[in-house]
Amino acid sequence: MTEDKIPVTLICDSMAGMAMRQGKIDKVIVGADRITKDAVFNKIGTYSHAVLAKAHGIPFYVAAPISTFDLRHQEKEVEIEERDPDEIRRLGNKQLAPLGVPIYNPAFDATPLDLVSAIITERGIYRPPEMPEL
Repeated sequence: MTEDKIPVTLICDSMAGMAMRQGKIDKVIVGADRITKDAVFNKIGTYSHAVLAKAHGIPFYVAAPISTFDLRHQEKEVEIEERDPDEIRRLGNKQLAPLGVPIYNPAFDATPLDLVSAIITERGIYRPPEMPEL
């Protein structure tokens, strides 16, 4: 974005709500790994950002290629991959959490399309429930 002279500021995930509340964010743009009939699947935390954006009246956009669309399936039909528990339990060689503590570490989450302002593709912009013809 900076190469295209688009103003952008990078923040850590956990401060998004505060930055939105302070008026420092005027739009959210995320990618997508898969887009079904009713949801956008992307890295874990995307859904939380969509909820925060909705609560603060901020547009939430998804930028993804047409190849990401899978309009034959719905959210409930998609299995979400679990990541290695040690990604949370350890940092390098240092153990951060006790071995006996269960860890839930999904790689992706699903964002319902009613939280998405628009999906930006190489073919154009679609405002859910509008979807491209594949």
